Amino acid sequence: MTAAAGGPVGFGARLTAAMEQHGRLCVGLDPHPGMLASWGLSDDAAGLREFGHRVIGAAAGRAGVIKPQVAFFEHYGVSGMQALAEIQQEAREAGLLVVADAKRGDIGSTMAAYAEAWLNPESEFAADALTVTPFLGFGSLSPAVEAAQRYEAGLFVLALTSNPEGHEVQLAQRERVTVTEQIVRAVAQADGGTAERQGRLADIGLVVGATTAGLAAEHGIDLTAGSVPILAPGYGAQGATAQSLRDDFGSAYSQVLVNASRSILAAGPDEAALAGAVEKTAAELV
Repeated sequence: MTAAAGGPVGFGARLTAAMEQHGRLCVGLDPHPGMLASWGLSDDAAGLREFGHRVIGAAAGRAGVIKPQVAFFEHYGVSGMQALAEIQQEAREAGLLVVADAKRGDIGSTMAAYAEAWLNPESEFAADALTVTPFLGFGSLSPAVEAAQRYEAGLFVLALTSNPEGHEVQLAQRERVTVTEQIVRAVAQADGGTAERQGRLADIGLVVGATTAGLAAEHGIDLTAGSVPILAPGYGAQGATAQSLRDDFGSAYSQVLVNASRSILAAGPDEAALAGAVEKTAAELV
């Protein structure tokens, strides 16, 4: 998505502007069947659309970013994915940046196809950024990196996730360097230092769990390198607090986009209550 003349263009510039205006909150959009039921919504595409509409109404103007969890839409098949496309378009028209949480990862033409589906602004699933997995080797993401550059979009690369079994891979070492550190270094080098020179966040960032950020410091991993944005899921219901985020991310906290889902969505279905939860959470994370 290209900004208006004189405004920020690339994803990193747009994200920097959004965080400066609205803070570091990213509202998770997770319409699992239990959540739809608790809101009194139908367990179908119509329920998904209404859920998304209310979350967007609450988030627009109060937060800069939303993150739909794609799996909860795939669950409903073709109609669910159509609902996702409509919700993402509505969110972007409302001025929100959309991070599609699809965690795509493959090689060659397959990775290129994923990137086209999610990053091409002409696609029905067009998002501002996409979560991707680098565990086939960071080089396997090259088609996605190229697409992000071509379409002025962004990527968030899984690096240090909150699930304990993930650390078997992520904290494994090769020549005394963890897999996570190798990923962090590769992401930091992706734009050649352009973001730091321009005083903004980079277009390619990391996913580091809000409850596991402290492990980066324990393993000597520098999250400040490259001025990369850091998507941190796990705030609130999963146990991370505003203070623990500041402590664990340390000097990298200014780069952190904090995702909160259940702790905000629990305030629904009333849109005013949702809006209040968004405002409260955004204020906590200043």
